[in-house]
Amino acid sequence: MSLSLAQRLYQGSEVLGLHLSDAQCQHLLTYMDLLQKWNRVYNLTAVKDPEHMLTQHVLDCLAVVRPLKEKAPLAKNLLDVGAGGGLPSVILAIVCPELKVLAVDAVAKKTAFIQSTAHTLGLTNLQAQHTRVESLSQTFDVVSSRAYASLADFVLSSRACLAPGGWWMAMKGVVPTEEISHLPPDIELAEIQPLAVPDLDAQRCLIWMRPKQTF
Repeated sequence: MSLSLAQRLYQGSEVLGLHLSDAQCQHLLTYMDLLQKWNRVYNLTAVKDPEHMLTQHVLDCLAVVRPLKEKAPLAKNLLDVGAGGGLPSVILAIVCPELKVLAVDAVAKKTAFIQSTAHTLGLTNLQAQHTRVESLSQTFDVVSSRAYASLADFVLSSRACLAPGGWWMAMKGVVPTEEISHLPPDIELAEIQPLAVPDLDAQRCLIWMRPKQTF
């Protein structure tokens, strides 16, 4: 007998070392429902099958939660650049209620979806803004991206948004060796962290970066 989406979500989160509440699991499932509904009109993601959406989107983003808490345990806020359909911004806002999350995207329909989702789920720690990251004046403890741009473009475009002592967190598939080689000389590649996403037969990694220390 095949497992339900809820069972797969619960089991996958446990494998990732996350002990989600019933309310958080329900929020994640509702988010998937909303993504499917909006996707029929706005084409927010190429992944349309709920089973694949759970693995390739939800569990994929849940896989970064523990590494994020370990790398930046004192982080108060996070900026998700090129947020698309809310990955990972919506996921992080659901499972990390202590974290204030701002999702930015240059496509209005995507930020409208995230803002509507935040309202529907009562996520007071999540906001979405239709803008380019270069126009922001606020700084953040963590600046994240997922399938947004090359590492060099990511750090250069969001440089002014990184708070002192902050981290860039880039979600990638296979280790992007060529992108790493093109990082600006004053950016430190701090860690390449492999991720194991439950039920996903593909490579995933987190790239952690920060400005090089000057003494």
